Amino acid sequence: MSTFLGCIADDFTGATDLAGLLARSGAPVSLRIGIPTEPPNNTAPFEVIALKIRTSERDEAIEEALAAQRWLSRAGAQRFFWKYCSTFDSTASGNIGPVSEALMNATQADQTTYCPAFPENGRAIFMGNLFVGEQPLAESPMKDHPLTPMRDSNLMRLLAPQVSGNVGLVNRLAVARGAKTVRDSLDQLKAKKIRHVIMDAVADSDLSVIASACRHDPLITGGSAVAMPLPDLYAADGLLNWKDGMAQQNPPEAQTLVLSGSCSSMTNAQVSHYINLGAPSYKLDPLELADNGTKPVLEWLAAQNLSSAPLIYATADPESVKAVQKKLGTAAAGELVESVLAECAVVARDAGARRFIVAGGETSGAVTKALGVTTLDIGAEIAPGVPWTYCTSNGERLAITLKSGNFGTEEFFSYAPKILGQT
Repeated sequence: MSTFLGCIADDFTGATDLAGLLARSGAPVSLRIGIPTEPPNNTAPFEVIALKIRTSERDEAIEEALAAQRWLSRAGAQRFFWKYCSTFDSTASGNIGPVSEALMNATQADQTTYCPAFPENGRAIFMGNLFVGEQPLAESPMKDHPLTPMRDSNLMRLLAPQVSGNVGLVNRLAVARGAKTVRDSLDQLKAKKIRHVIMDAVADSDLSVIASACRHDPLITGGSAVAMPLPDLYAADGLLNWKDGMAQQNPPEAQTLVLSGSCSSMTNAQVSHYINLGAPSYKLDPLELADNGTKPVLEWLAAQNLSSAPLIYATADPESVKAVQKKLGTAAAGELVESVLAECAVVARDAGARRFIVAGGETSGAVTKALGVTTLDIGAEIAPGVPWTYCTSNGERLAITLKSGNFGTEEFFSYAPKILGQT
């Protein structure tokens, strides 16, 4: 079976988010970590390639995205989806727009749409402004993100410096009238040579309308939720036919490690909740790591009973993060924490851990690369956009969940193992 929709995600948690929502349809979905080195063979109808380019240098991000697009094209992909965060994580010099334009050129798309809305997780777009719950993006905790602080809620203003040409909007009033009105609106903007179009969406029904209107476009961009209706739309159009969905997975044994590098407000709440439940925990201090290395945390880990799912975390409040960044540098502080958490994952695997709960996009990328993971099979969802996945590492079968920082409820770390069962 060849690939129909080829997806490129700018980080690893976003890739699992997208793969999990596509898999809700029952269609086979394959998630690949990094650009595959082998030629496409027996690929799934829906292929997702997870990159780590959200905060990369622009030219590097474009190069990797185009390499992924070429592999997906060789796999047979006829449509493409460029996935970024539902909070539009970027800066004026960020990668969302430049990668979009590069992919437009590669797919010969003369227009594309941008819709990071995810109503199920509290992300909505109204009159071009992105909301997190009831807060405008620039008033939400995302304003203090250590790498991509979001200080403007208007997606048109955020995108405009990143692209050539004008940015347009199809607003909620047009979306509410249905797919034909949306398509007509896009065509009218195209006639005015507006190639980049923000799409309003405040409810799941809006996403279905947008997906229906855009399903024949060679390239769609957005958060994962707008891609969710696509499998059923393609099937209804007679473009795809699948007999078997996700294979049933038997979870590996329950020895578990929880690793948290995200400093989002939700992950802070999840760490606090988990510790309050009595979970064994170790807080990483980047300054101490810089001075003394990893010996203390590795000794602590070696003394833990992995059946109790211990937590190692660098999650902290924004002020603490800024203080560390001031002393070590933003990039150096992040890379230090990621490398330590990745080393802990490898040590835990070798000690018998077979389940990993990982919070944070950068952390997820570091952990999966350290474990040598190249392909993930998608399993059951723990929370909207956060599935369990299955892989092989050093000959061992593992279950891993890669959680975007802001996703899940406060109970996520304690609830996730219950999806697999405790034994």
